[in-house]
This record gives sequence, C-alpha cells and structure tokens, in this order.
Amino acid sequence: MKRKSLTLLLATVLGGSVMFSSCIGSFGLTNKLLAWNQTIDSKFVNELVFIAFCIVPVYPISAMADLIVINSIEFWSGENPVADTGKVKTIEGKDGIYTVETKADGYQIKKEGDDKTVDLIFDKADKTWSVESDGETAKLLKFTEDDKVVMYLPDGKEMNVELNQAGVLAFRQIADNYNFFAAR
Repeated sequence: MKRKSLTLLLATVLGGSVMFSSCIGSFGLTNKLLAWNQTIDSKFVNELVFIAFCIVPVYPISAMADLIVINSIEFWSGENPVADTGKVKTIEGKDGIYTVETKADGYQIKKEGDDKTVDLIFDKADKTWSVESDGETAKLLKFTEDDKVVMYLPDGKEMNVELNQAGVLAFRQIADNYNFFAAR
C-alpha cells in the first residue's frame, strides 16, 4: 500500500510539473543531440546512430529530461541550463566576415581584421536590448507587452511598435529616414 501511494504521489508531481508550467520550451538537450547526429557525414551511419539512440533510449531519455526538468527550469528562471553560451559562429556578410559569440546576456560581434567589437546585451530586469561599442551604450528596444515593443531612435525619440506586419512596416519607414550611426 505504501509503495502505491509513493508511486501515485510521484506521478502527480511529475504530471503537475508538466501541466503547470504551460511552456513547450526549447528542448535544448534533445535539439543538441539531434544536431550532433546530423553532423555525421554518411547518411547511413547517421540513420544507424538514430536507430541505436532510439533503441538504447538516448533520445527518449533526453526528451523526457527536457520535458520534465530542463524546460521547467527554463520557464521558471528564464534561462536554459543547456544554452549555447560561448558558442562562436562565423557569418559572411556583404562587407566582410564576422564572428558572433553567444554570451550569457547577449552576443558579441567582431569583424574579421578589426579589433573593435559590438555587444548586443539583454537586460532581463528591464526587458531591454542595448548595443555597446567603444565604451558607449545605447538602448535599442524594450519589450512592454506581449505584442508591443518600444524602439529607441537615435535622436532620443521613442516609438511604440506592434509586433505584426503593419507595425514593423511602419517602423521600417521611419527608420529609413535615420542614419543610425551618424546620429550617435
């Protein structure tokens, strides 16, 4: 009888952690595992690893860990415990090659052959994204509601923007009239 009560309590707690979080989550652990498997060059070896990971149950265990633990931590704390902090990507742009490093609070961008860096920083307390370069910081945007942000323009003005096609188009029309770098 005691074992049955413990099992029922455990099932209730696990079910409640999934139901009360109301968050799908990013499934970071499972996605990292799948991304690693996709890096295997041979499609046949890739398929064998996939089947083996399903049989052994690596995929089911990682999905369950994401579902019950990691996604719940991400929902309640706002941080993914398996985030890609420190990950560096190289991006080729129209005017050069850039490296983008993921930081705990945003991103650091550096152009190849240049010592100057630009940091994009997210402040969780204020829900703002800022840009920092050459020791100067400027706010870019602030999340105010589920479907709205405040955009900070270079001349000090603010613009409320709805996060839909019409709102973004209206902001783009106003932003086209600014030279963001000359105004600073």
